[in-house]
Amino acid sequence: MGRLDGAAAETRSIPADRTRAELDALAKLLRAEGITVHRPEPARHDRLFQTVDWKERGFSSACPRDAVIVVGDELIETPLAWRARYFETDALRPLFLSYFRAGARWSSAPRPDLKDELYEEAHGEWLDDARPPMFAGESEPVLCAADVLRCGRDLFTMRTAGTNLAGIEWLRRHLRATHEVHEIKPRLPVGGMLDTIFLPLAPGEFLVRDAAIDPTQLPETVRAGTIRIAPKTSVQNANLAMNVLQLDPKRVLVEESQTDMTRALTSWGYDVRPVPLDGYAVLGGSLRRATLDIRRRSERPTS
Repeated sequence: MGRLDGAAAETRSIPADRTRAELDALAKLLRAEGITVHRPEPARHDRLFQTVDWKERGFSSACPRDAVIVVGDELIETPLAWRARYFETDALRPLFLSYFRAGARWSSAPRPDLKDELYEEAHGEWLDDARPPMFAGESEPVLCAADVLRCGRDLFTMRTAGTNLAGIEWLRRHLRATHEVHEIKPRLPVGGMLDTIFLPLAPGEFLVRDAAIDPTQLPETVRAGTIRIAPKTSVQNANLAMNVLQLDPKRVLVEESQTDMTRALTSWGYDVRPVPLDGYAVLGGSLRRATLDIRRRSERPTS
């Protein structure tokens, strides 16, 4: 689970003390549900670092889901497109070493150069009019792990401002022996993350923002299941309403200000628990982005 301690200046618009308290409360809630919770050690993300091509300062350890994909017993560090996040997973290294020593596989995509020529100026219409100033071109693979959703042996991903087609192709080749990688096609280019517009809720059930995705254009394996359309809402940070955290196929944590999403999930038969964490909106995420589930226990239906 994420940590704000040691975050660089870019995160100072977060109500830090309140958000730290909310993260601590979330950790306590998860532990009460029998979930093992690990937190990265505080790290000084404001330190200056450089490559042969550029200099930058770090960001934070707030969103572990952005940089790591967990597939079975494998931890995959992804090549983020943001220079400030170049060494972000270093804060997770002691935990990953412990998993490796316990038998986990640990791999990393090629670390990108992130030279100036990677970045292209964004033009035209983008989803929700949230057009980023720049997006990643195709000169090398970049991939945000929050743009990848795993569902059994199927993985779903999408081209965004921080994930390019080369990054998707790298993941497809890396996992081609065991998994199928499906690309989601949005109605308009997306600056944010896939898990704010498309999300597996439970086996055979998917949540979709139809303003972002045409449900008829989803992969066949999704269309064969139940597609739930996310409710339209006018509450603050409505684009983050879908960034929920599923504890299991029935229990879901929702940021407490997202009342329309809470009502919708409840009407679909989910056990919903509202949890405060609105400070994460500055980071473009919510409960899901603040966490990274390393291991889940699956139970096959008995009938």
